[in-house]
Amino acid sequence: MLPGNKRIFVVGYHQSPFGKLGAMTLSEMIHDAVLGTAADACVPTDAIDVASVAGLLTPLLQDQTLLAGLVASVPGMASKPIDCAENACASGGQAILNVIHKLLLGGGEVGLAIGVEKMRDDEGKMDGRLIGRVLGTASDPSDRPGKIFVFPHIFAEVMDAYMKHWRVGERELAHVPVTMYGHGNLNPLAQMQKVSMSVDKVMTIDGPNRYLAEGLPLKTFESSQVSDGYAGILLATEVGLARIGLSENSHNVIELVGFGQATDPLATKGRDVLHPAGANRAMRQAYNMAGIGPDHIGMAEVHDCFGVMGAMSIEILGLAEPGKGAQYYVDGKADIGGTGVPINTSGGLIAKGHPIGASGIAMVGWNYRQLIGKVPRELQVENARYAASFNIGGPICASVTTILKAR
Repeated sequence: MLPGNKRIFVVGYHQSPFGKLGAMTLSEMIHDAVLGTAADACVPTDAIDVASVAGLLTPLLQDQTLLAGLVASVPGMASKPIDCAENACASGGQAILNVIHKLLLGGGEVGLAIGVEKMRDDEGKMDGRLIGRVLGTASDPSDRPGKIFVFPHIFAEVMDAYMKHWRVGERELAHVPVTMYGHGNLNPLAQMQKVSMSVDKVMTIDGPNRYLAEGLPLKTFESSQVSDGYAGILLATEVGLARIGLSENSHNVIELVGFGQATDPLATKGRDVLHPAGANRAMRQAYNMAGIGPDHIGMAEVHDCFGVMGAMSIEILGLAEPGKGAQYYVDGKADIGGTGVPINTSGGLIAKGHPIGASGIAMVGWNYRQLIGKVPRELQVENARYAASFNIGGPICASVTTILKAR
């Protein structure tokens, strides 16, 4: 049960295609995110009481702070409590939690969380060194020396530690991106479509696929995308449902029954990143609040910023013992139609794309669409009652989790 014995429901979701949005401005992206999400729920914007917006890189890539003011510029959104959420790559998930907390505290009955990121220029090109530098600001200064691209290097170290500690090979971990590309190829909103990926291709160092840090195992094809994109999700209390003409039995209404948030120290040195205490605590919080365990979930969207995190996410979800997450993919349990819980049927960050501020919202939004049967037929998970999400920020530092429940 949620705090205060209140109930929270998801009633609408909207997102752009992830990848390249060309000359679309940040203001236009926010405008479309707000209006598109409201339209999906058939709710006028003036019925929205509160909002939260995430856009991690906009100060450094777009020279724009105070995104809340851009949200308030959308017709129907002025003079409302709107905040800006920042929790590194978990900013989108944090925006959802910010809205939930406002609703639980009685600040409103209908709330909107949106996330936005423009990481490429108007021609769709990216400045890899600039993006690497600004993303690196979400790391501890002690982790940066000697690293040109900070986060690929840090997660290459995590991957190396994972392989050595658990005696897992590169080839086993290569199954993670293969699964993501397989799902992403079927998602029309994914950045990487019609891309054939195999274990042999991930293992072949040639052309665009290379090792990202000297002497360490992480490769390009095991990495998330650099993406433009936006996403929005609309939440309501029971009172809010009634006010906008819906009930919990309406087809497009799904209950959010659990959430969690926890943060570990930013520096990776001196802590056990293979057993991230905050991530595990946040996942337990969500399960406990929902009154379920890992064996109840029918699907999950997880933060596969790099392939090793796809494997570790299986362990944090409680679907496999520590060190056995990669084998989950090798055995095909993460696949649609496999014997386990399908993971990242959207394609995940590796194939769907990773517009930082929007990513956490897109995880919950995709689970919502799954539970109301609005994903492509080939990706639809049948008869699932619960869906989990796990969103991280920084080097497995900030963690946000949610559980949705179908009727």
